[in-house]
Amino acid sequence: MSEDLKATPVPNFDKKDIEDNKALAAIGYIGILCLIPLLAKKESKFAQEHGKQGFVLFLAWVAIWILGMVPIIGWFIIWPLGFIVLTIVSIVGLVKALQGEFWEVPLIGKFRSKVNF
Repeated sequence: MSEDLKATPVPNFDKKDIEDNKALAAIGYIGILCLIPLLAKKESKFAQEHGKQGFVLFLAWVAIWILGMVPIIGWFIIWPLGFIVLTIVSIVGLVKALQGEFWEVPLIGKFRSKVNF
């Protein structure tokens, strides 16, 4: 397996950092609001990791939206399935952040290490 395709290790977080930034980390899974933890909490590793993952998820939403414009296959397969999958993933990420946990989103979560704000 290529080095770029391997899952990034789940980081360790400080308990105080988690408690202080749970809500802000959860906001990172709500569309463009992923920028809030990325820009407002640069000192919080917990909020940053969730924000980065939320940003990658936001880019996936944009890709699904664009691909959903393709006639027939986009309208009836890509958009509906993408919408369902990304909605479920967003909810799981949001809940995990509120619980003070970190969950790497399958397939796209590994790209969070490429995000630098």
